[in-house]
Amino acid sequence: MSKPKGFEKPTGFRDYTPHVVSKLRTIERNVLECMERWGYRQIITPTIEYYDTVGVASSTSDRKLFKLLNSRGTTLVLRSDLTAPIARVVSSMLKDEQLPLRLSYHANVFRSIEEEAGREAEFFQTGVELVGDDSPEADAEVVALAIASLQAAGVSSFKIAMGHMGFLNGLLEEVIPGQTSEQEQLKEGLLGRDYVGYRQSIEALNLEPKLKEQLEAILRLRGGKEVCTHAVELSSSAEAAQSIAHLCAVFEVLEAYGVSEHVLIDLTMIGDFSYYTGMTFEGYAAELGSPVCSGGRYDNLLQQFGRSLPATGFALKTNRIIDGVHGITIEEKKPLLIQYSPKRRAEALTEAARLRSLGQNVVTLLLTEDGAGASAVSAGATTVQAEQVITYGSEEGGR
Repeated sequence: MSKPKGFEKPTGFRDYTPHVVSKLRTIERNVLECMERWGYRQIITPTIEYYDTVGVASSTSDRKLFKLLNSRGTTLVLRSDLTAPIARVVSSMLKDEQLPLRLSYHANVFRSIEEEAGREAEFFQTGVELVGDDSPEADAEVVALAIASLQAAGVSSFKIAMGHMGFLNGLLEEVIPGQTSEQEQLKEGLLGRDYVGYRQSIEALNLEPKLKEQLEAILRLRGGKEVCTHAVELSSSAEAAQSIAHLCAVFEVLEAYGVSEHVLIDLTMIGDFSYYTGMTFEGYAAELGSPVCSGGRYDNLLQQFGRSLPATGFALKTNRIIDGVHGITIEEKKPLLIQYSPKRRAEALTEAARLRSLGQNVVTLLLTEDGAGASAVSAGATTVQAEQVITYGSEEGGR
């Protein structure tokens, strides 16, 4: 393998130019402030975790984890999400705090990728976890907060697709009981939005027409509150009925929040079926075909850290918002320029310090004897872009 050139970086990683960083920080600040107004406190966890704890508990597949060894030979991982690390903290450092816990975060995460265009191995997530409440009110709160957070991030046109893992589990167990591998294959088709493959998997089961229709009908269960009625008619499973009742209750709370126009019920929405246990959702911006946020209920995660608690949450896919949504416009704020002769350096730098203490952005520039900017010339620049210029020249008197 050839040695990388000096300007190259590993595949899937990127540099953030000042303008992009300004947009990222604006989104981060706006969204975290929105979450704080909803009572969520920010938490920061390590970039590196133990593989045998957070790594195995993560929803990320093992092959996508970045693994490394410490000096003692212990396997570590770069965090691939924030939910598992937060579950670790909730089960240890926060075990004596009153429930429910409302926590927010903004951090970079790492996932190993195949070398293909458009995929990132390091990206940012901003999200929340609501721990200790299994009610429809809690699920509705995180969906409503996801909507508010998308708006705070500058995403003006979007839809939230909301489903429930329990409905599909109940339906599949009713139609093809005990056939675990076949159930997993059908879930894979829905998870990948491969509806042709989903139908082919149904055909391969050699079911009677009525049962085939039951499985195919789930593809039509998308829309508003009326989907709940159709879903109840589709399955007699107790688990499916309970799941639909919960989902309808969530939708009713969202109506009370006044945000239900952003939400559609989609019972093909199952999220990561190895991870989520109840309500799941994804948010889609008008400009993008891929989701800009995702979340749901994961009631089994915390017990892996010795504390059995229900939990629900979501994460904004901040990089996709930065790159694909044109909601937030960052205007470059030009600084004030103070240029000065060598004799008046102290006077000029004192004034620069005073203005900075008042919140003004200030750059300074040393002038040569002929009036040119020595600092700029030595750096290869010709001009300094500034909103205003103040000159402390070599002549006696004022500026």
